[in-house]
Amino acid sequence: MGGDLADVRVWASELDAVHGRFVRRFSRSEPRDSALAYMRGLIAPLERKNGWTLAEEAGHGGPDRIQRMLNRIEWDADEVLDDVRRYVVDNLGDREAVLIVDDTGFLKKGIRSAGVQRQYSGTAGRTENSQIGVFLAYATDRGRTLIDRRLYLPTSWTDDRERCRRAGIGDEIAFATKVAMAKAMVRKAIADRIPFRWVTADAAYGFSKGWRFELEQADVFHVMATTRHDTVVTRWALDHPVHDLFPGLPRQKWKRRSCGEGAHGRRVYDWARVEVRPWHREDRRHWVIARRSVSRPEEISYDIAYCPADTTLDQLIRIAGSRWAVEECFQTAKQECGLDAYQVRRYPGWHRHMTLAMAAHACLTVLRARQLDTEKAETDPPSSSTSASPKYDD
Repeated sequence: MGGDLADVRVWASELDAVHGRFVRRFSRSEPRDSALAYMRGLIAPLERKNGWTLAEEAGHGGPDRIQRMLNRIEWDADEVLDDVRRYVVDNLGDREAVLIVDDTGFLKKGIRSAGVQRQYSGTAGRTENSQIGVFLAYATDRGRTLIDRRLYLPTSWTDDRERCRRAGIGDEIAFATKVAMAKAMVRKAIADRIPFRWVTADAAYGFSKGWRFELEQADVFHVMATTRHDTVVTRWALDHPVHDLFPGLPRQKWKRRSCGEGAHGRRVYDWARVEVRPWHREDRRHWVIARRSVSRPEEISYDIAYCPADTTLDQLIRIAGSRWAVEECFQTAKQECGLDAYQVRRYPGWHRHMTLAMAAHACLTVLRARQLDTEKAETDPPSSSTSASPKYDD
């Protein structure tokens, strides 16, 4: 948002409204006020966002109050996140929305932060001492934001229960793969009746046949990236490698299309699809989709889709391209809302920080959506019919 006084008043007022959604989750005034002060500090244009600078922004004499709110005072971050999710749906809810799963890394020093170890971080592009968070994004035409989060705990942690206890990780928290975390988050979105139509994820998650089958059994439409060595059922084989489906495809089957804007402009590729799983219900289809680089045609990636029978290739391309939205969420949440600017080591503190940073990001996303609505209303002719955004079902 802009930096003038009017903009400050707008986002401060909206942040109050977000805070009002979950204020009842705090039994005492100190953590209740500290949570709001913390979110205000995360959004504020501070050069560094740490305990001291956030405390100074809040007018506190030191970081103790904020640290107590994050680490010691009892409150349930999952309950607060439920309220934040309700806020997102009430303001951005769309039955055509896409749920996007991805993870991001948080570089750390030392060995005491919950879940930290040397592991591959996509953020750094290499193996680093880091924590990995698995997130669920909610993407619509009006905006995209994060609506769930889980801290990944490697077996080096879950196999050492004493180490876990020192980091606030309860004995009931067992090892879970990142795919298992993704499944749990999407199941919760379904159980909470979040309006959406599609699920998508990159190949680190989409390669899981078990997860794709679970989504299909629930009749959840999806476009999941996978590896070239994945196999599917065709008329010719039960385990047909996806990369063998496309070499003989006629030239006219390939369509040059953009799948949206990326960091370096429009992302244009050649696309084709082949139907698989032919003996299925009449109103559904399974496709393998190939995305081929225009400049380096030997570079081909693959998606597997489950969708209504009348879904076009262009629609599937749009869903596959929507995965970029979660990267945009990570970037803006880190740059504008301090998603990665935390000084907590314990497991509950990580989830509390992430929840409040996600609430701040949701606030800015809603404000931007309203601004776009206003700009569109000023340029478009008036319409005789209006439709309200779907509300979160109670």
